[in-house]
Amino acid sequence: MTFHLPKTDTDAEKSSPLLLQAAKKGTPIVPVWFMRQAGRALPEYRAIRGTGSILDAVEIPELAAEITLQPVKRYGVDAAVLYSDIMVPLKGIGFPIEILSGKGPYVAEPIRTKRDLDRIRIDELDVPYVLETIRILKGELSVPLLGFAGAPFTVASYLIEGGPSKNFEATKALMLGDPLTWHTLMQLLTDLSIAFLKAQVEAGADAIQLFDSWAGALAPRHYQRYVLDYSKSVFEALAPYQVPTIHFGVGTSSLIPLMADSGADVLGLDWRVEIDQVVEATGGRLAIQGNLDPTACLLPFEDVKREAEMVLKSASRAPGYIFNLGHGVLPSTDPEILKRLVEFVHEKGNGIISSHQEERRGSQK
Repeated sequence: MTFHLPKTDTDAEKSSPLLLQAAKKGTPIVPVWFMRQAGRALPEYRAIRGTGSILDAVEIPELAAEITLQPVKRYGVDAAVLYSDIMVPLKGIGFPIEILSGKGPYVAEPIRTKRDLDRIRIDELDVPYVLETIRILKGELSVPLLGFAGAPFTVASYLIEGGPSKNFEATKALMLGDPLTWHTLMQLLTDLSIAFLKAQVEAGADAIQLFDSWAGALAPRHYQRYVLDYSKSVFEALAPYQVPTIHFGVGTSSLIPLMADSGADVLGLDWRVEIDQVVEATGGRLAIQGNLDPTACLLPFEDVKREAEMVLKSASRAPGYIFNLGHGVLPSTDPEILKRLVEFVHEKGNGIISSHQEERRGSQK
């Protein structure tokens, strides 16, 4: 694949609340989208998704496009999220990867030695179905389309462990015990993430999120030495395209000052941290996304509103702000709750933020 042209914003994209907040500019409403907004919480998703692996489903552009559109139509969110998976580029290079129902990614022969790296052939990336899905969506969407990829560390952890892990024993053993193989693997996966994300942007994606879902398993010194530079490389490679970039991780409170130096425009937060404290720790350099606890959406709506208001108040010091959950939508979530949450944030979000700003200024006098 050849990439050469920076993306040119249309007038509609320039007026998008999400893109403007990512650029730390004010908007009439607080923008909202949800991680995993397209998925099992929606009955219309269950009706058309069928059986089989997501890796098979995303190869049907018409199906992937319709699933991407469903939450936009249902919830009124300010962005569509490409229906895909962080394992898609691995399948796109012919690497044997599966996603097992209820278990997640599965690698029958994990990467454990330098010799195993020969199975990762970046030059063979071929994902035409992803690009066709984006083409279809760009003809139908009136909100920005978010593309995404897995960060090199998170993808590496699946390849090394053979699947999801709680303790990441094999991953850390390779990282600390064989740093040469580790760095070679991380560079390969960095190149793969870059190629996959550039392909999405060239096809029309308006913003990008890099998921480092499991980086929170690392000590800050290990993250800085073995991981951070590779995430930086991804964002540096995307900079010429002039699309907003978001960096998100789970359980990464101890890594926030380091992640803030990755080069992303927006720092996505899980629910374990307070936004105002993150803004202070990062000097207000980045826009913030987050971070309502997904389990709050299982409560009666009055309780959901209370929790959302607390998040909005905490976001009052952010230079740019995008409302989201602190991780993905839980499958048991009532779609009507999410719809009402979007309406509440759109209607009340800026007012709540402004009122809290006034309260803070008053308390400082």
